[in-house]
Amino acid sequence: MFSENKRDKKSKKEMNHLSKEQNKIAEGTTINGDLEGQGSFRIDGKIIGTVKTAGKIVLGKNGVIEGEITCEDADLEGLVKGNIEVNNTLTLKSSAVVEGEVITGKLAIEPGADFNATCTMKGAVKSMHNDKKQTKEGKTA
Repeated sequence: MFSENKRDKKSKKEMNHLSKEQNKIAEGTTINGDLEGQGSFRIDGKIIGTVKTAGKIVLGKNGVIEGEITCEDADLEGLVKGNIEVNNTLTLKSSAVVEGEVITGKLAIEPGADFNATCTMKGAVKSMHNDKKQTKEGKTA
């Protein structure tokens, strides 16, 4: 019984360590398929498919993603054609080009970035809904 607990603790430590690791897709590399990981991704090559991680995605100036992105945070400098879902902050640098649909908690866009997308902000819908309820409650009280 004690050995199982030690093994469980070790695997949790290993997973925490793995989630801090960064995966790098170098310039000149093309991947046709889906990528999924716990750690962050630095992408300077081209990916045609889905990229999903619990970490951060950094897309370099020459990086291209044609497909869906799901992550915690993202810093984009390259080209993205597809849907993007970022739980926390999506940052578009001046050289970024985004085409598709975006769902994010926070959005930061530098001047010069091309943002040809529909965008839904996660937190804004909830707060507006709560404000309306408070206003109605205030009038009836």
